[in-house]
Amino acid sequence: MDVLSPAQCRGARAMLGWSQDRLAQAAGVSKPTINSFEQGRRSPMPQNLEAMKRALEEAGIEFIGRNTGGRGVRFQLPDAEEDSPLENES
Repeated sequence: MDVLSPAQCRGARAMLGWSQDRLAQAAGVSKPTINSFEQGRRSPMPQNLEAMKRALEEAGIEFIGRNTGGRGVRFQLPDAEEDSPLENES
């Protein structure tokens, strides 16, 4: 699986309400790098792609892989909610 797909990048930014400029700043990459990646014109260098993914994850995004039924993005669950005993009660 790729580290991050163009569609996942666009979706994650939309969920966060981030512009390409905001992601560029958070990831330390150029806006043209993000723009051309999201448009499918080129793939960034591996370290830039990883920096983009890391910035989105640090902002609260979780990337979903193919093994979960399809690639996508969602907000991360807070640790407290993941371990909540109330989830199993009827």
